[in-house]
Amino acid sequence: MKAEMKRPFEVDSSEYPFEDHWLPYRDGYVHYIDEGQGPTVLLLHGNPTWSYLYRNVIKELRGDCRLIALDYPGFGMSKAPSRFGFTPQEQSDAVVNLIRYLDLKNFVLVVQDWGGPIGLNYAVRYRENLRGIVVMNTWAWPATLLPMKIFSLAMGGWPLGYWLQTQRNFFAKVIIPNGIYHSEKVTDSLRKAYTAPFPTPESRKPTWIFPGQIRKARTWLAEIESKLPVLSDLPAQILWGTKDSAGFPLEEMAKWQSYLQMNVTEPLSDASHYVQEDRPDRVAAAIRRVLERTSKK
Repeated sequence: MKAEMKRPFEVDSSEYPFEDHWLPYRDGYVHYIDEGQGPTVLLLHGNPTWSYLYRNVIKELRGDCRLIALDYPGFGMSKAPSRFGFTPQEQSDAVVNLIRYLDLKNFVLVVQDWGGPIGLNYAVRYRENLRGIVVMNTWAWPATLLPMKIFSLAMGGWPLGYWLQTQRNFFAKVIIPNGIYHSEKVTDSLRKAYTAPFPTPESRKPTWIFPGQIRKARTWLAEIESKLPVLSDLPAQILWGTKDSAGFPLEEMAKWQSYLQMNVTEPLSDASHYVQEDRPDRVAAAIRRVLERTSKK
């Protein structure tokens, strides 16, 4: 898309010093960043984050890799097309569209939160395009643990969840800061970067739809899980923030270990849900490790 596209909000250029790219998507567009050269790494965010989440990982690795991070339609700087439902299935379609547009091959997939199901929906269908995977505090199966079911009902329900998200921007204002273990990293600049994409009640609806989909997308999630065995030989690094109270206990980490049998796992005792904020150095190291494990001798 033309270079004169303007950012819909400002973000600190010292934190996010990247060139913007804009891909038309129906009558909307997807914003993404594409930094560095070398082996390709695709970075997928969750709710209610955007490519900003990976800024420190990208800055550390862009001298060695090509790093691509998009904002899903309705998140970050992307504009959703009309009649877009913001379901994970639709978001996964937008990711597939970008992968095809950029003709990505033999890449490392990095996922966290909703990035897990969104990315794994692609991975189980196009295993041959993947070089490896990095997994952080996510899932790709129907929710079975009570805390996640309660979270889905409370945050994605009606009327309380709807009110919290659309009227109070609760996910961006409260859940993100509380999901970062290192509280000193929760600066005014960080808070602004995560609340700015959602200035109006209407713009905040995607952050309400995602938690409801934990329950409503059960069939889709079950279909992904049924195909996870095709990834049993995929080189994997599992990073797990053990201070995460949002329904991602060690049992979920163990489930990933059973599916991704070629895993190297690193529990992080000083990280919560947003591992990329707490320990971007370990995320970068995990990506490097996958690349080392898969380099041709």
